[in-house]
Amino acid sequence: MSALRENWRVVVLIVLLLVSTVALFVPGAPPGASASDGAGGNQTTNLQYGIELSGGARIQAPVVGMTAEGVNVSDDSSQIEGAVANRLDIDSLDVRARAGQAGQNGTVEVFNASVTESEFRAALEAEGYQPTGIRDGVTDSTRQDMVDGVQERITESALSGGNVQQVNSPGGQNFISITAPGRDAEELIDILEERGTVRVYAVYRNESTGNWTREQVLNQDAIRAGTAQNPQGSGPVVPVTVEQEAAEQFQDDMAQAGFGGGASCDSEPENHDSVETINSTCLVTTLNGKPVFIGGVRPSLGESFADGSFANDPQFQMETTSMQEARDLQLSLQAGRLPADLDFENGNQNTLSPALADQFKTNSLITGLLAVLAVSLVVYGRYRRREVALPMIFTALSEVYILLGFVALAQYPLNLSHLAGFIAVIGTGVDDLIIIGDEILQQGEVETGRVFQSRFRKAFWVIGAAAATTIVAMVPLVGLPLGDLSGFAIITIVGVLIGVLVTRPAYGDILRSLVLDE
Repeated sequence: MSALRENWRVVVLIVLLLVSTVALFVPGAPPGASASDGAGGNQTTNLQYGIELSGGARIQAPVVGMTAEGVNVSDDSSQIEGAVANRLDIDSLDVRARAGQAGQNGTVEVFNASVTESEFRAALEAEGYQPTGIRDGVTDSTRQDMVDGVQERITESALSGGNVQQVNSPGGQNFISITAPGRDAEELIDILEERGTVRVYAVYRNESTGNWTREQVLNQDAIRAGTAQNPQGSGPVVPVTVEQEAAEQFQDDMAQAGFGGGASCDSEPENHDSVETINSTCLVTTLNGKPVFIGGVRPSLGESFADGSFANDPQFQMETTSMQEARDLQLSLQAGRLPADLDFENGNQNTLSPALADQFKTNSLITGLLAVLAVSLVVYGRYRRREVALPMIFTALSEVYILLGFVALAQYPLNLSHLAGFIAVIGTGVDDLIIIGDEILQQGEVETGRVFQSRFRKAFWVIGAAAATTIVAMVPLVGLPLGDLSGFAIITIVGVLIGVLVTRPAYGDILRSLVLDE
């Protein structure tokens, strides 16, 4: 028992090695993952790979928009959004106003590529606002909303396993970077080129004027979509449920619009490019402005609007003309609307074939093995003592193994830059172990545990200072949106922490046992 207390650091090392083994090789050990599925994974380990090691696509594109700064936006931002949208003759969803922090003016953004800077300024000034400046690009808050929205859309689509983040170009331009291991760039663009705006209208004839009225009766945020289906005897449908808070207002609007007894509709989606061309009593759903569902209301559904029972079970089905439209509608309702468009024309895209990615993976493995071999030869050549060199090499490899376990547990996709971080960890780790070995073995005989502890503490202060310097140097890379450089910094920092907190102290216990037993 006393031996365990004296060598508790070695026990911690062994426990972490066992935990890493479970994380790496036990199917389903990382939460939400298995060894046999997940984009960019493999069936041998739970490691996930990015596009550089598994193949796939990466797209980087700026967000379409302009930002007016120094605008005195009140708490009721919807008022300025509607007014500016009317002045510019664009959709109100293409304008976003935000109040500033205490004592500061806010911002107004426009997400329509056809609006010029002069038109934007004129619209603001016509409403009594004097912006201090207008610039291309959107705010940090909007970019973060775009990251969240794109990530949600990828998660809900067949492209699960992708990663979304903000990155900066050397010229200071901001991009949204989307990676999808094992996928084509065309697949990414297909689900991201439209914002996914869904609207539900009631089209009916106004009895007092005789004109056709097109009233929006449901907001996208109030609709929950089920799975697209293609039942026999009818076209593809998407079952939807209206949120309880909006269900009563929806049923009242439908009853007032004259749908209380049901309604037949003689229009088809393929015959209309917008809701404005529909002249028939219909319930209409548009996706990105184009009608995808134009239908009547069954008498039973109409009666539920009239007697108020719809709110108790607020469900109905939206029929589309194809399964692809049904899936697109389902995706837009489940993932939500993107705040703005992505400018793919002024972005860049890269696709890497799986065969080339396998070559990178093989070459990376060979490089790692050569690094281990080179380190082993250097260590043995320096000490000429296997009992000193072998534990040193074992400890260094343990550090890499635990780091791999951390990566598997976090389901962090590995790319070439991350593997560079592993090699850097091997190098710094062996440097630190050599410092320990030199301090203890090159300063004369070690006769007592107190002498050993004094020398080890002195070496450890040097190692700790070097580790702190490395971490401080890497932290800015983690915080800045620099793409793969952030991953390199994270791997390096975690590896250094594992070394300082676990493997270096454990090697000290091993070396103490060897030296004092001689």
